[in-house]
Amino acid sequence: MKAILEFNLPEDNHEFNVAVKANNFKYSCWELDQWLRLQYKYMSDEEYNEDKYDTYIEVREKLREIMIHNGVNLEDA
Repeated sequence: MKAILEFNLPEDNHEFNVAVKANNFKYSCWELDQWLRLQYKYMSDEEYNEDKYDTYIEVREKLREIMIHNGVNLEDA
């Protein structure tokens, strides 16, 4: 099976760039997700603060919720 996307350039330049860079956007979100995970998982005792810890978790969950809502699965990154 093949899929062909066709764009009228330069008029459709924005749509073209979104399609071409979609994987980069997804990988960027995956990197952010992993960074958030590392922040709370390996938070040192000296910097531990319950609010800070909970915020990292909440932001990561929200990121994943938004990605799922938009049909993007970070597990495939």
